[in-house]
Amino acid sequence: MTAERPPTDLLQQFRRKYLWWKPVDGRPFSEERVIAQTMDLGTYDDILLLEDAVGQARLVEIMRGAEPGWFSDRSWEFWRGRLTFATGMAIPDKAPRRGFHATV
Repeated sequence: MTAERPPTDLLQQFRRKYLWWKPVDGRPFSEERVIAQTMDLGTYDDILLLEDAVGQARLVEIMRGAEPGWFSDRSWEFWRGRLTFATGMAIPDKAPRRGFHATV
């Protein structure tokens, strides 16, 4: 199922509000990154706007494709509970984390 694309102006608003640093590679932040950051740091009003704009299935896709560091444990648990209950879709128990163990 393909979710709706959020309005560009809404994403730009969230990008300015929740991604205040410049990307390391100089390219604009991806739509997925803007949505994830809004999910992680957004006010309740902003996350309701986001849910309405992109749909819950798209938010599940964002969580399943999240990169390490995109979600705090607290935000992950909030969204995992909210979206699993609402959609019945499986979401991993823990947010992705970076590993620092080198294989020899």
